Amino acid sequence: MSQDLYEILGVSQDADAAAIKKAYRRLAREHHPDVNPDPASKEKFSEVSRAYEVLSDPQKRAAYDRGGDPFGGAGAGGFGQGAGFSFTDIMDAFFGGGGQGGGQGRGPRPRVRRGQDALIRLEVELAEAAFGTTREIKVDTAVRCTACGGEGAAPGSHPQPCETCRGQGEVAHVQRSFLGEIRTLRPCAACRGFGTVIPDPCRECSGDGRVRSRRPLTVKIPAGVDTGTRVQLTEQGEVGPGGGPAGDLYVEIHVADHAVFKRHGNDLHCTVSVPMTAAALGTQLTLPTLEADVLANKDIGDTQTDLETDFELEVKPGTQSGHEQVLRGRGVPGLRGGRGDLVVTVAVDTPTRLDPRQEELLRELAAIRGEESPEGTVKPGTKSVFGRLRDAFNTH
Repeated sequence: MSQDLYEILGVSQDADAAAIKKAYRRLAREHHPDVNPDPASKEKFSEVSRAYEVLSDPQKRAAYDRGGDPFGGAGAGGFGQGAGFSFTDIMDAFFGGGGQGGGQGRGPRPRVRRGQDALIRLEVELAEAAFGTTREIKVDTAVRCTACGGEGAAPGSHPQPCETCRGQGEVAHVQRSFLGEIRTLRPCAACRGFGTVIPDPCRECSGDGRVRSRRPLTVKIPAGVDTGTRVQLTEQGEVGPGGGPAGDLYVEIHVADHAVFKRHGNDLHCTVSVPMTAAALGTQLTLPTLEADVLANKDIGDTQTDLETDFELEVKPGTQSGHEQVLRGRGVPGLRGGRGDLVVTVAVDTPTRLDPRQEELLRELAAIRGEESPEGTVKPGTKSVFGRLRDAFNTH
């Protein structure tokens, strides 16, 4: 090769590695055979590639500057005949890339990493969910190994730099192809990409820096939670590999069924049964509130002693079965304030067994009211889907 290598790349003899690489990338994009099929461009690409091979290698460049043969007398073969390019160099020529004098790897991956989040499910009573509570739970998670302090090495020893990759965490693999020698970086198998090895692992954690442990935790459950609500406990989850920082622990709430009340959002619903005579004549009932559960469980809410544990429900004369009465502000407190309602549904009990005297009195009442042989009253109902479709066709 008679032409000066610096002249081929269009750089001065004192150009640094970054300038040489920048010039190579510009010329490679211009003369690569896939971009420019002209035979002259193919030859030019070979010259540019060989010039970059020499000037990007400090040893070969020094030999060339001293007037020696950087190729060791191997002849002036074209690209692909002894050229020692990194595949990263070629990709950088078209797509850019960092580093000087060739592509650089990602380096060793950290041995210390953040742990994963953990999730447990906790069942609470309806009153606990409504008014808040504090629960003691036990969780089984990974914690930092106390024997090695999370380092993973036996006491008195420490991780050592990997001799295979010299602490880089990666090793180069060279493969020949029509493009020449393609060099790729892969994680080091000896150290698994960490860059360090543990010659004497800790016996307690086997070098992981963490162990499984069952430990107690206190969970404060806010008032107003519902099934599916998750309470976050920061940094109470799994400790990370190498004794890394712990993830978060999420406590998912499941509200157990209540014997009296059913919850719909922040409203409470209950059904009270009254005899037929009470519905007809009217009456007043004393019913328990959800607050009655608070006094029975000291861990719920603020353990107040002035809570209303019951309420008076007035059943007016002539109340029909299915009638609903709404008591404002007696439902479940909301997470963001306010409180739902209590909806009481009255169910009228019709007697199924009558003694002779009771039957006689009812027949006498029916006679007085003219109801011995009632015809019944048919009320408009909601039509089915097929009925609505039939009516729609009949109107056309």
